[in-house]
Amino acid sequence: MPEFAATSMKGEKLSPSALRGKVALIQLWATWCGYCRKDQAVLEKLATEFRSKDLIVVAVEADGERAKVEQYLKENPRPNVKVVLNQDSDLPEMVGAEGFPFYILLDKEGKVAGVQRGSGGEPSLREMLTLVGLGGAPENR
Repeated sequence: MPEFAATSMKGEKLSPSALRGKVALIQLWATWCGYCRKDQAVLEKLATEFRSKDLIVVAVEADGERAKVEQYLKENPRPNVKVVLNQDSDLPEMVGAEGFPFYILLDKEGKVAGVQRGSGGEPSLREMLTLVGLGGAPENR
């Protein structure tokens, strides 16, 4: 993964080198995206479930309007996900995602382990996490 820079809405600095040693599931999303909204609960669940196995979920919001995102987060909290505004990251431009949601999975060495275009819900996100030794069906954990 090329080096990118991002700052979460809580001021955390994020980059492949800063995330090294952790598995990072990065979601590019938009407040207006219905599929992104559907995946939000799953991402919260996975972030909690695999926190002890060093999973970090980063959600880069594509609209970039801070007030709009803050209002969205008041109505739809994302407490277990590191939310980044588009203006606070060069990742969306580097990736060139043409639709949302768009997922990038980084392994503990900061290498791209998987990419997913669009939403597949919990089954596809769990399947993607198997590429780094996580995921699988909930009953198989």
